[in-house]
Amino acid sequence: MEAPKPEEISHPPMDQLQGFEYCIDSNPSWGEAIALGFQHYILALGTAVMIPSILVPLMGGSDGDKVRVVQTLLFVGGINTLLQTLFGTRLPTVIGGSHAFIVPIMSIIHDSSLQQITDPHLRFLQTIRAIQGAMIVASSVQIILGFSQLWGLFSRFFSPLGMVPVIALVGFGLFDRAFPVVGSCVEIGVPMLILFIAFSQYLKNFQTRQLPILERFALLMTVTVIWAYAHLLTASGAYKVRPYKTQLHCRTDKANLISSAPWIKIPYPLQWGAPTFDAGHAFGMMAAVLVSLIESTGAYKAASRLASATPPPAHVLSRGIGWQGIGILLDGLFGTATGSTVSVENVGLLGSTRVGSRRVIQISAGFMIFFSILGKFGALFASIPFPIFAAIYCVLFGLVASVVPEYFREYTVAAFHGPSHTSAGWFNDFINTIFFSSPTVALLVAVFLDNTLEYKDSARDRGMPWWVKFRTFKGDSRNEEFYTLPFNLNRFFPPS
Repeated sequence: MEAPKPEEISHPPMDQLQGFEYCIDSNPSWGEAIALGFQHYILALGTAVMIPSILVPLMGGSDGDKVRVVQTLLFVGGINTLLQTLFGTRLPTVIGGSHAFIVPIMSIIHDSSLQQITDPHLRFLQTIRAIQGAMIVASSVQIILGFSQLWGLFSRFFSPLGMVPVIALVGFGLFDRAFPVVGSCVEIGVPMLILFIAFSQYLKNFQTRQLPILERFALLMTVTVIWAYAHLLTASGAYKVRPYKTQLHCRTDKANLISSAPWIKIPYPLQWGAPTFDAGHAFGMMAAVLVSLIESTGAYKAASRLASATPPPAHVLSRGIGWQGIGILLDGLFGTATGSTVSVENVGLLGSTRVGSRRVIQISAGFMIFFSILGKFGALFASIPFPIFAAIYCVLFGLVASVVPEYFREYTVAAFHGPSHTSAGWFNDFINTIFFSSPTVALLVAVFLDNTLEYKDSARDRGMPWWVKFRTFKGDSRNEEFYTLPFNLNRFFPPS
């Protein structure tokens, strides 16, 4: 008797993620959308304040200079978010400051010609102008790769299996930065972590008038409660005799943002003066632009899933990268002191709230622009202690092993320079920046292995037949709904 054949069980992947109340083209009520947009703005503040707080003092800048850089970063971030949601991928992604640019920027800061300037303010101005020049030149990499469709052509080598480690490390790569900051002020960071997990995960089914208010607004509620608690500790004198480093992380008045911020200030191009250009600085910055490109590619894939949209076609992916290059160009013109990328924490918030509406993100961009102009009010929200943001990141990110980037990071911390330490500074910046990034290393390894190890025989297991129809704009009828440009602009920029 012939043995019965085992039953084949097929689990076809879903083109769109189910269970979202509001996807990319559906919108909550205006009141709810404004509250959700403000929540995304609060989350974007973390990176917008953290990066300038690290870099500006090293450049010789004062508290006033730091506030202006924070305002400029938020202002340009709001503009770039609107450009990306209107003309780029049209996915609900917040564009914010990128940590990938820190390595080449640190190299510029420690340039001997700039270190010789004795006046701190003059050194700050000369340094930020050098950063601007390098960023303006380096932005051409994304502009060319994006608008020429080269990045879209290269994306045909991406399979769902190959993108798994990239998206994972994009979402989880900053996790190691979050827990140490939580530990820097445990009396604020740990309660925030516990409360946010409780609201967003364990109590998410609690509803008021059929609205899952704790799931939807967990971040806003917990930040308000813990911020008030932190202010109470500060006002009561709990940190008067604590070390300076503890006060810096725990106090709500230590950053001097509110006192240094102007009431009204509109950032404008070349506000720091004319940019200066150096070939070595520009080449090192190009590595950061490539890292930003790869990180954003993974973030776009994740955002499309969490917005319950189809995977972006190659044409849309290239279009988004091209507009992100324009965004980095604006960073260089305005002087944000760092480049742009898709804010991974805000992508994570899409999944936490289960709201993938494009309108919500555009409203958050409006808040970024509005509060960057009204300096005092923006500085009030920006005075939220870092451990509160870090606790949120611990929930929205996760921990994934990344051996090579971890080696580069640990080596840099110990030796104050990367493993590549030759006499050619531009080469060091390029190598150290590339291998400092977990998503970049993940993409290089994943794409290489995915397209070399039995790639023909395992195409179905890798998900290639399913993904092939999304490579072109006309490959799926839903792409027109999700990605068509507004104002009938597709006739000038026809999808390829």
